[in-house]
Amino acid sequence: MNESRHESSNPQSAGQVGAPAGGTAAGLPPVPPVPEPVPASPEVRAAERDAAASGRLISIALVIGGIISLQFGASVAVLLFPRAGALGVVTLRLVVAALVLMIACRPKVRGYSRGDWATIVAFGVALVGMNSLFYEAIDRIPLGAAVTLEFMGPLILSVVTSRRALSLVWAALALGGVALLGREGFDGLDPLGAGLALSAGALWAAYILLSSRTGQRFPQADGLALAMSVAALLSLPLGITSAGTALLDPVTIGLGAAVALLSSVTPYTLELLALRKLPASGFAVMMSLEPAAGALAGFLILHQSLSWAEVVAIGLVVLASVGAVRSTSGAGTG
Repeated sequence: MNESRHESSNPQSAGQVGAPAGGTAAGLPPVPPVPEPVPASPEVRAAERDAAASGRLISIALVIGGIISLQFGASVAVLLFPRAGALGVVTLRLVVAALVLMIACRPKVRGYSRGDWATIVAFGVALVGMNSLFYEAIDRIPLGAAVTLEFMGPLILSVVTSRRALSLVWAALALGGVALLGREGFDGLDPLGAGLALSAGALWAAYILLSSRTGQRFPQADGLALAMSVAALLSLPLGITSAGTALLDPVTIGLGAAVALLSSVTPYTLELLALRKLPASGFAVMMSLEPAAGALAGFLILHQSLSWAEVVAIGLVVLASVGAVRSTSGAGTG
């Protein structure tokens, strides 16, 4: 009797003991059973690792393709300097690139948050600032020295964002190679030109971070198209003031379109897609290939000879880039 009274006075206990699995207790709805998590099989894990490695290799190929395209575009831009000046070339690049990207991507302009638009505006400011400062720098100091000073931005970024001590070794190796590549251009540098190149490097680092953030917030190259449009609008007053009616010359427009495709549309699109898979630290050190690719383009296209020091420098920056990518790949798969 006492035992039956105790059970009847505690209906919660009675419901928990007597109710079947998945049934009701005290009038509550049925509770479905919680499925046990099934661990991934070794085959599935291996497939995931292979897919991740394949994605990184594709990203690396995209970055290299962008570097090559950029250097070919730089060789065409040299022909434009006497026609439109540094800021005029920047304006042609950005305006043509914006038109091409907007037509190709047709990005929507509604449905984005304030944070999304703030990223686009910041990305656009970085684009116009980076290009304008660098072109003004190479109008005052040798190209090798300007590229070397500009690369300090991505190099510092690679050290700051990487969590592996080995990244310091690759960054130091890249710095040594880039410095060796531009050693002949550091004598008697114009202070303003050097400052402009360093400022362009700071905006280059900002460009890397903002490109990665834009790729995460916007589909495909939509964010790049919108940011390029912002950059084009910002550059118009500078270009018109600097070049004036020279921007309307058909030959200048044609060369500007070629520079835009090679130096803006293609490399920026490839880099944006690559940064969706490649860590910012590895990407930043891979940018050390820029001065090396420039030296090779000068040798192949402009028939400029390479000294032994430049050959060694190219080897150093290539080794640093490969080492940085292998290190970040190992960190991602370990």
